[in-house]
Amino acid sequence: MIQNQQGQMHQNMHTGAVPQQLNHGGHEMFDVHEVLNGSIGTLNQYLMLRPHVKDPELLDILDRQYQFIQDEYNITLQCFQSGQDPSKPTQSYKMKQGNDFVYGLTPTQPKKPMQNMTEISDEFISGCMLAACKSGASHKTTAACETTNPVVRRVLADSVPNCIEMAYELSIYQNKNHYYQVPQLAQQDMTQIVNSFAPAQGMPQTQNMNMNMNANMNMGMNNNMNFKH
Repeated sequence: MIQNQQGQMHQNMHTGAVPQQLNHGGHEMFDVHEVLNGSIGTLNQYLMLRPHVKDPELLDILDRQYQFIQDEYNITLQCFQSGQDPSKPTQSYKMKQGNDFVYGLTPTQPKKPMQNMTEISDEFISGCMLAACKSGASHKTTAACETTNPVVRRVLADSVPNCIEMAYELSIYQNKNHYYQVPQLAQQDMTQIVNSFAPAQGMPQTQNMNMNMNANMNMGMNNNMNFKH
């Protein structure tokens, strides 16, 4: 019976009638496996860091992001295992932070590795969270580009902006608390770079040349046909 099932599966794959739950390519299997493992790692990291959070605002961000990442993990897992639409669509993460950054550098103490667990700070915790969100955005983007199953691809693609939004929320929090400083170029240099591009206009000349060549070839063919007559 097992041989018959394997033979039927092999025949289905050659005829294109792949079972819905196996509608995945090889690259997709490995990349989504990495995405799911990454989500578990992020959730575990948030869980371990939570008891060390001191700032209520950071704790609120951590809890909201944990719940959202857990929900997205379940949605991704469900459609990956079934090959079909999940029980509910991917949601959009909404941060509470504003979007104002403080620019410039101020003197700070040099950073160095911690010597004991008592040195765990909100700066360290928010930095770990930020790194996890950035990693998730990268892994999901790569996986979406390699995914053949249309449902899984859509879920992964919809999840990428959420990772970016969570990372943005954390970077704003860090910036506001002077953990993450944002340097700027001199105004003259910024102006030069911003104005170093111009809008694209019109059709490419190569395309016009191709159109002219095709027209000339058609005319030549018509002339040859007339000559034969």
